[in-house]
Amino acid sequence: MTSPTPVSGDGAADAYARLAELGLTLPKVVPPLAAYLPAVQSGRYVYVSGQLPMVDGKLPYIGKVGDQVTAEQGAELARVCALNALAAIDSLVGLGRIVKIVKVTGFVASAPGFTGQPAVVNGASELFGTVLGELGRHARSAVGVAELPLGAPVEVEVIAEVAE
Repeated sequence: MTSPTPVSGDGAADAYARLAELGLTLPKVVPPLAAYLPAVQSGRYVYVSGQLPMVDGKLPYIGKVGDQVTAEQGAELARVCALNALAAIDSLVGLGRIVKIVKVTGFVASAPGFTGQPAVVNGASELFGTVLGELGRHARSAVGVAELPLGAPVEVEVIAEVAE
């Protein structure tokens, strides 16, 4: 497992600069597929709905990890999910208000016998660590599931604590 690259300065305020250094831009918030919001704030917490790895309105891959999608591709898709989650947080409160990524739950559409869910969800965890440094370190669950919306291989939901 690779260690996240620490962010200099105060973490979340440097997130935009770190994204730029990585050559990443926050995408537009992925529109909900049904009757829910991409992110909701309650008190000091932002709850981000499950994010699919949408790129320009499309899934780059569909299918199950361990069958149509490799674990490495799944990890890259989890990274895209994390970037989409950051976009949802940014649109609601701004990245500069993040105090901590508290919890990440990753769902991996898994082929029978596939047990590499933690390595797949590391794609998301590592992105949060790289962009936010210590503020991106979090508790996590990585769960194998039979199916995800639209045939997505990966979905990631996030809980973030934010400054008032």
